[in-house]
Amino acid sequence: MEQGRTETAPARLRISVPAQATPTARGEHPCAEPAYGRPATGPGPAPAAQPPPPARKVPQRHSVRGQILDALRSALVGGELVPGEVYSGPALGERFGVSATPVREAMQQLVLEGAVEVVPNRGFRVARRSARDLAELAEIRVLLEVPAMLRLARTSQSVDWSAIRPLAEATTTAAARGDRAAYAESDRAFHRALLTLTGNRQLVLIADDLHRRSQWPAPHTPSARPTDLITDASEHLALLEALAAQDAATVEELVTGHFAGAV
Repeated sequence: MEQGRTETAPARLRISVPAQATPTARGEHPCAEPAYGRPATGPGPAPAAQPPPPARKVPQRHSVRGQILDALRSALVGGELVPGEVYSGPALGERFGVSATPVREAMQQLVLEGAVEVVPNRGFRVARRSARDLAELAEIRVLLEVPAMLRLARTSQSVDWSAIRPLAEATTTAAARGDRAAYAESDRAFHRALLTLTGNRQLVLIADDLHRRSQWPAPHTPSARPTDLITDASEHLALLEALAAQDAATVEELVTGHFAGAV
C-alpha cells in the first residue's frame, strides 16, 4: 500500500473513463441467463426457446489504463506533473475517478519510458531531465533521422507530400494556441509519418520512443513560449518543401537544427 500521498495534481487532470465493472457473487457468471420455470410434465407442446440475454458491455482494463496513460503524458508535457514531485496511485486515482490500479499500471509504463521512477511505499517521482539529457537525446535523434530524411529526399519522387501537410499544419495550429500538450502529440505524428515512408518499422518505433522521451520538461525550465513553438512548427512546413524539391542540403540543415532547438 502506498503511504504519504503527495497530492499536487491539479483538478483539470480529471478525465472521464468508463465505470468499473461491478463484481459478481462468487461463482456467478456476469452474463448468466435468468432462471426459467420448470417445464410442464406430460404431453403438450415444448416450451418456446428463449433468446439469450444481451451481452453486458464490460469496460476493458487496458482501455481505462490507456486513457490514464494519455492523460498522464499530457500532464507531463504540459508541466502539470512537476519534476521531482512524488505522486501516489490512490491520489491520482481520485483525480481521475478510477481505482489506483490502472493509474499504477500506467505509471509502470512511464517508468519504462524514463518519465517517472518508483519511490517504494510512496508512489512515483517525476524524473528530472537535465540539459545534458536533452542534448544527448537530440544527438541520437540526429544520428537516426538525418540519414533517413536524406534517403527520402533522394528516393521519394512519387511521394504525395500534400497528404502529410495537414500533420505539419496541425503543429502550427497547436503552437498558435500555445497548447504544449497538443503540440507534442501533433509533432510526434508528423515525424512518425515521415519516418513511416522509409519502410523501416523498427526505426519508427525507436525514433518515436526517443521523441517522447525528449518531450518531458526539463527541471527549473518554464514551459516553451508560444513563439518558440511557432518557430519549431514552421520548420515542419519548410522540411516538407525541401523534401518535395529533393534539396538534400536544406533537408540536412533543417532536421539537424530542428532537433538542436526542439522545445
